[in-house]
Amino acid sequence: QVSLVESGGGLVQAGGSLRLSCAASGRAFSSYAVGWFRQAPGKEREFVAAINQSGSTYYADSVKGRFTISRDNAKNTLYLQMNSLKPEDPAVYHCAARSSVFIVTTLRYDYWGQGTQVTVSS
Repeated sequence: QVSLVESGGGLVQAGGSLRLSCAASGRAFSSYAVGWFRQAPGKEREFVAAINQSGSTYYADSVKGRFTISRDNAKNTLYLQMNSLKPEDPAVYHCAARSSVFIVTTLRYDYWGQGTQVTVSS
């Protein structure tokens, strides 16, 4: 069992940056592949980025080159550095964990956080 709590969301101007954090508690965080998803009002939840246990990463095309996912297993924390934020990036951002070595871009994750709101002003 893993509990995930996101933080770091807020209001930022277009072109600005935010860093999201996801604190994990429970079973060894290092044994999970973890990722970030986002959901805007009226839209389906969509994949943003993921990182597996060995540090391999994968990004959605819409954020590639702007967002960076990383993890600190010693701190049981997942991060998402978001740069050059655009008007299409606002959403509730959720972190998720799955008991597998494989990164997937679908919603097939075992544990989810409640999310943190990101708002971008133009």
